[in-house]
Amino acid sequence: MSKQTYENRPHDELRKIAGQLIMIRFPGTVLDAATAEFLKTNGIRAVCLFRGNMTDSEQLGKLTADLRAVMGPESLIGIDQEGGAVVRSTWVPAPPAAMGLGAADDTDLAHRTGAAVARAVKSLGFNWNFAPVLDLNNNPHNPVIAERSFGAEAGRAAELAMAWMAGSHAEGVACCVKHFPGHGDTNVDSHRDLPTVDKPLAELNRLELAPFRIASGAAPAMMTAHIVYPTLDPDYPATMSHRILTDLLRDEWKYKGVVITDGMDMHAIAGRYGVGNAAVRALTAGADMVMALGTPETQNETLDSIAAALASGELTVDDVRSRLERLSALALAYPCKPRSYKEDAADREVMAEGWCRALTAYGQPRRPAKGAHVRLVVRQDVVSDGVSESGVPAETVAASLRRLYDVELVTFADAERFDWSALPRDGRFTMLASTSRLRYGEHARATWRPDLHLALWNPYQALDIQAPALLTYGFAKPALDAVNSWLCGELEATGRAPVPGFE
Repeated sequence: MSKQTYENRPHDELRKIAGQLIMIRFPGTVLDAATAEFLKTNGIRAVCLFRGNMTDSEQLGKLTADLRAVMGPESLIGIDQEGGAVVRSTWVPAPPAAMGLGAADDTDLAHRTGAAVARAVKSLGFNWNFAPVLDLNNNPHNPVIAERSFGAEAGRAAELAMAWMAGSHAEGVACCVKHFPGHGDTNVDSHRDLPTVDKPLAELNRLELAPFRIASGAAPAMMTAHIVYPTLDPDYPATMSHRILTDLLRDEWKYKGVVITDGMDMHAIAGRYGVGNAAVRALTAGADMVMALGTPETQNETLDSIAAALASGELTVDDVRSRLERLSALALAYPCKPRSYKEDAADREVMAEGWCRALTAYGQPRRPAKGAHVRLVVRQDVVSDGVSESGVPAETVAASLRRLYDVELVTFADAERFDWSALPRDGRFTMLASTSRLRYGEHARATWRPDLHLALWNPYQALDIQAPALLTYGFAKPALDAVNSWLCGELEATGRAPVPGFE
């Protein structure tokens, strides 16, 4: 029996079907008339909001309410509120990074953290959080995962992530685990180029795939990785691979949840395949929803390409029906209905507990005496890598430490040019605070010698500098407070880095 197709349907109708299969982003902090019309005309019911869409709770609550009014009762409004450096709503209680929770190694704490994150984002109008990360960080030179991972051991990382996810689900916010089949062992950021993970199947099953398989029975959604895994599919990245998304995930693992792509504007995809072509390939490979970020132009290109695939029979009625059923089930199970948020103070205590218990000592760091003269060395700028929020400003770190010490602040623009030997030898206790994810180069590794290194973002930076260190796995205010509590002797650093190299 031939499969039913959408042939002879009007193009506008096909675009409206296509619109139900994509998630978009848009600029600004209000829903302008043009965007509202674009959503309505194309039947779009899924958006992802970013830091540029947000100013405060009142503004964001109105924006998400306006989106629900346009997109309807099955709206999916998404956010990346992972914790650590990857948060979009920066004024709500600040969750520790996944690796911080890995360092604390407590599933109850992970559950309470996931629940607290969900309470905050639910109050703002979100029902879908693109977290937790299930990537295993088994490559210390990974430029984009690092502290976003719960650790390097598959079983324990999955347990912590599952606990975090269960906390979120208990509060009514759907999770989306990412980045299937695993982004941990890459040294290329897929926002910039197409990575490859070339390992035997046995090793993929033992490491990368294991957390996703463990979570596949409970995760309501899974995000694909723009990565080629030659052992699984030598031709296409996972996002566009039928062998990975259908043969492995759907048929072998029997996964029933929603599969959504990572952002199709990322250079690994858009720069190689074109956004429209890639969107169709992702859907025919087995994805349910395409994350069509980019611009209105690329979103229109995506809609037209999907509509053409519907018209040609490349995507059949049955193909689309199964995808829409899964998306509707997700929206109905986690309805987009904001809740009141009276737990702010209690949730800040949960988050502070996480940051304190994450604090990790490396190389027997020593505390300067209270009131000591300290020289603090920090980079000048606070850059975002496009995934994370910008790091903590140098003056903010200095101000925090000035609660305990006489602090002289020294900043640098380029770590590879900064001359550590030029610092005065006047008896000041020298601290280096690392406030970016970027690993240090040869010059800093060979010549920088602080008395104490505060690794306030990427813990692997502690391996670059020959000095005792404190690892916080992030730079939010409760991380700086935890550092101060350790410095004044009120707190011991009991965390243990859940990745190799810090023994």
